[in-house]
Amino acid sequence: MKPEISHRGYEMPSSPIRKLVGAARDAERRGTHVYRLNIGQPDVPTPPQALEALKHIDRKVLEYSPSEGIESLRVKMSEYYSRFGMDISSDEIIVTSGGSEAVLFAFMACLDPGDEIIIPEPAYANYMAFAISAGAVIKSVCADINDGFRLPPVEEFEALITPRTKGILICNPNNPTGYIYSEEELLKIADIVRRHNLFLFSDEVYREFCYTDTPFISAMSLPGIEENVVLIDSVSKRYNECGIRIGAIVTRHKELRANVMKFCQARLSPPLLGQIVAEASIDTPEEYMQYVYDEYFRRRDFLIKRLNEIPGVYSPMPMGAFYTVASLPVEDADHFCKWVLDEFSHNGHTVFMAPASGFYTSPGEGRNQVRLAYVHNIDYLAGALDTLEAALAEYNSKTQKA
Repeated sequence: MKPEISHRGYEMPSSPIRKLVGAARDAERRGTHVYRLNIGQPDVPTPPQALEALKHIDRKVLEYSPSEGIESLRVKMSEYYSRFGMDISSDEIIVTSGGSEAVLFAFMACLDPGDEIIIPEPAYANYMAFAISAGAVIKSVCADINDGFRLPPVEEFEALITPRTKGILICNPNNPTGYIYSEEELLKIADIVRRHNLFLFSDEVYREFCYTDTPFISAMSLPGIEENVVLIDSVSKRYNECGIRIGAIVTRHKELRANVMKFCQARLSPPLLGQIVAEASIDTPEEYMQYVYDEYFRRRDFLIKRLNEIPGVYSPMPMGAFYTVASLPVEDADHFCKWVLDEFSHNGHTVFMAPASGFYTSPGEGRNQVRLAYVHNIDYLAGALDTLEAALAEYNSKTQKA
């Protein structure tokens, strides 16, 4: 007889981004090449400044850092935010072990078990996992793919507010849809936050990747809710260094920072080597940042055009980040994505996608959708999309015969 594991563990969802990793490895063991569009791991090289800092660490002891992060890094981050018109002091920045820990600590410090948080969906799947870890309850409002995933009407947010509602979470630019909230939409959210005295958790990890003429607007810049905003940030995608695990919580709410620090002290410190690399990365030349931006812009345009040429496939044009959610001519994208890895090969290739149902908490939503990351070069994307088109044709042919 075995001891019973936690109910929290049963409730924790599997990651739609990683849950098919075993099937992808099995395909590779069979000799099939797997195009990986499931995860936001860029193929762009990390900036030389970051790698040089790592190679030339001259410390004799790799010691604990302060729980809130190295001061020189926080000062550099303050300077970085000023480039976006954000007046943030180093004392308002707490360094975390990646953006994931930033979300988790923000939830743990702001939400009690049973408290509710409203999130537009589809949403980054790990938000659900962190909410469960904190004992919080997600209330979702669904954005529509046919409406470009724009913000749902304010009335839908208002209808969900109860005495247990503590916050709203947005991701801007959005993962998984690539949508960017307009100033009008952000002001509507700010009005709800102000009137109901809520926290506004704003994940702005992808702010460098906005493909519109309208300047990016941070939640930190919204008037009247200065102490309600909890900014989530990370250097992972900005500088193509996902493995260093450095993120941040930024807030002007002094008591909240003190609360977050208790969780930071309990885990001791963020990664020392990662902080050294992150600090050097902030000096990355503009030429590098422009090259990366231009590359993603080209990849986006190629991916969306090619996707929408596949019969029955539709994707709106993402305005930021490096993801899109596409609808496929299948009833069950979860089954299709696994079938593609388990049973399909096109000229020795198959494709790994993230089923979009895992980016929703609303039952039945996203069943025919997938998230695709355009983090690989255009030749790679071309091969992946040719493979996807062939897979859909074969899958639907088999389904119709059955």
